[in-house]
Amino acid sequence: MTTALMTPGVYVQEVDKGTKPIEAVGTSTAAFIGMTKEASTKKIDPKTGALIPDQDVLKKPQLITSWTQFEQTYGGLSADIYMPDAVYGYFNNGGGPCYIVSVKTIGSDTPSLDIFDTTGKKPSLTITVKEPMKVTDVIKSKIIIEKDKNSFTMTVDNESHELTMDELKQLGGSEGIVKALFTKVAISNIGTDMPKAGDYTLGRAPITPLQEGDVLGDEAKRIGLDGLRAFDDVKLLLCPDVMVGYQDTPEHQDRVRGIQGKLIAHCELIKYCFTVLDTPPGMSVQDTKAWKQRFPNPSSRAAIYYPWIKIADISGGQGTKLVPPSGHVVGVYNRVDNERGVHKAPANEVMQGVLDLEIRLSKKDQEVLNPNGVNCIRAFPGRGIRIWGARTMSDDASWRYINVRRLFIMVGDSLDRGLQWVVFEPNDRTLWGKVRRDVRSFLRTIWLSGAFFGSTPDEAFYVKCDDDINPPEIRDLGQLIIEVGIAPVKPAEFVIVRLSQWAGPNAEV
Repeated sequence: MTTALMTPGVYVQEVDKGTKPIEAVGTSTAAFIGMTKEASTKKIDPKTGALIPDQDVLKKPQLITSWTQFEQTYGGLSADIYMPDAVYGYFNNGGGPCYIVSVKTIGSDTPSLDIFDTTGKKPSLTITVKEPMKVTDVIKSKIIIEKDKNSFTMTVDNESHELTMDELKQLGGSEGIVKALFTKVAISNIGTDMPKAGDYTLGRAPITPLQEGDVLGDEAKRIGLDGLRAFDDVKLLLCPDVMVGYQDTPEHQDRVRGIQGKLIAHCELIKYCFTVLDTPPGMSVQDTKAWKQRFPNPSSRAAIYYPWIKIADISGGQGTKLVPPSGHVVGVYNRVDNERGVHKAPANEVMQGVLDLEIRLSKKDQEVLNPNGVNCIRAFPGRGIRIWGARTMSDDASWRYINVRRLFIMVGDSLDRGLQWVVFEPNDRTLWGKVRRDVRSFLRTIWLSGAFFGSTPDEAFYVKCDDDINPPEIRDLGQLIIEVGIAPVKPAEFVIVRLSQWAGPNAEV
């Protein structure tokens, strides 16, 4: 722009002639969809006046950066659901910041219950479970107030004691908690007035399996899966809790495939997202092959892993616990992205925190699954438990490998964001030259990281933006076409070593 000059002198003008750098977008931010024990965000129930989880806020994606933050926000591990274990395994394997979409809460493993006084106006005491409960556990506490109103009898699972409020306070000591009185429950927050007689049940409601409606949510309200459309930084998606309550019936199979199909459809719609899926538990090799083949539209934006993994049960139980592998796998994705780059296949990598597998696979087993796009997790003597597959679910050979698809996701999204300045610029050769310069500069940086095949930039990629692909009729439509081709590196999936006998340097070859 030329400014009208009225007075002789020196005029300094700032002219933008430099490159507009295109930065590579992140590829590792994951979003977990599933169930949690609780949530820190609560509201008052207008009917009862009690604090309850705010379901709309609860279902909204929440960014967390560590396992400690997850515990504080969502209550930590539970014996009855899988997402907390998946998040723990994610961070344990190198995962970074991620989003949590808790579509259901199941309540604490050690629930408590306030018993009000005879007037029903203020709490008289609180009963709390001592040991972590499973969904099926129920404790009934029957309180009978005697006629003289000075004592009451409390029965917990056929264990009875006749008590007064003064005796409870004496037993509670300075902490005000009676722990030794009953085997299964403790009494705390002891008041002065007698508790109201009644039959109280202390436990958790049965967990119902996730349905498509639970997972989908609402884009306008920014809740559930659809709410993630507003979060451009989400590049990995998983839902391990789709397996909660799974039974090997046609109804449950259709339910799981339906939800997993929604995850795939989300990634296809968003374009710059990739989902990691689990196979159901208890499947044989042939069952797993058939399971994958029943997906109607195998996608290059999805990968499936088999079998389930055994981890230490640190949610209050003992021994090991079988869980879906997706959380640990996505943690490995993060680790490989940070250490090597998205162009490195996330395979032949040790899974931290995994003690054993639901079924140990042989080479013959993998010969059945690998060509069908099922990624195996295998145990190798002296080498640990490793991811031993790097294939998408696609049948298209061009999109066979996970790292190739995720590399294109990164490049595509980076160009999408980095070229926004071009919109509404004059569509002429000057603009085309700037575009070629900026895109080539970006791709050269990616090539230098080892992501493209080729000894020189010309072998690794090309950028075309000229009269051939932008003739007048295209420009008249207000369009600018930029053609970019890249040669991705593909994993050395089959390493062939050829051995032969050699007679020595004098022999004819």
